Amino acid sequence: MSDLSVKIAGVEFKNPVIPASGVFGYGREYEEFYPLSKLGGISTKGTTGQKRNGNLSPRIAETPMGMLNSVGLQNPGIDKFISDELPNLMQKDTVIIANIAGSTPEECAEVATKLDNTDVHMIELNISCPNVKQGGAAFGVSCEGAASVTSIVRKATKKPLIVKLSPNVTDIASIAKAVEAEGADALSLINTILGMRIDINTGRPVLKNNCGGLSGPAVFPIAVRMVWQTANAVSIPVIGMGGISSGADAVEMMMAGASAVQVGAAVITNPYAPINIIDEMNDILDKKGIKSVKDIIGSVVPW
Repeated sequence: MSDLSVKIAGVEFKNPVIPASGVFGYGREYEEFYPLSKLGGISTKGTTGQKRNGNLSPRIAETPMGMLNSVGLQNPGIDKFISDELPNLMQKDTVIIANIAGSTPEECAEVATKLDNTDVHMIELNISCPNVKQGGAAFGVSCEGAASVTSIVRKATKKPLIVKLSPNVTDIASIAKAVEAEGADALSLINTILGMRIDINTGRPVLKNNCGGLSGPAVFPIAVRMVWQTANAVSIPVIGMGGISSGADAVEMMMAGASAVQVGAAVITNPYAPINIIDEMNDILDKKGIKSVKDIIGSVVPW
């Protein structure tokens, strides 16, 4: 068997496959299917300073080769996460990544400060949230906004900090470099792509929030492109995600420059998807005679 272990920002992962934030909750339901210790890590449901009830339904809809969602960061708040969910997660013999978000840089920093006093292994900062102090534009759509929120969160925690980038931008590499300059230890991308569908019978959007985030196989080529551009622009590790549903997809994403991968929409249609991807990656590497998955990171040879 190939060596599937990787290291990101000083943290050792037994394999590079991580269920993405939002699809896996806190792992309790999926533990009925397999031990969570089989996973490289878990990125938890996005956590904010206070409890959020999320958006009104309908907030999830299928699309060809993917899904739209506008859940709205429903979560119990950071204090409940730390008291009720984190102790259980920390017993699972896998890397726990706490995904955090907020409506202001200060809220993000407050959440990070509270996590700094826990045993969580890493923090993943979602910068696709609207900054209410700056008119509602997402932190991550400008270099200035992304740099600003990264800087304040970096000062709030000593934990390894992953910054999750928005794909709804014109120049992902510039934003990645701005975030790296403010102290990010790693990057994860892509978050969902803004999309919309309309029910032609009712004349209304299929989501109550009108628009939502598109994920699933339809976005995979965009994600590969953005990971490749980002990995070639920064010197910190990149975690790739966006439409990964097979071991071949994961290998391709790592060839583009990802040091690990996150699996999102595939988990919703098949709870065993992360486990299948780990097994399929190992089979691919064995057939190619590759001893370590680290050898494929960034191995693509552009024309």
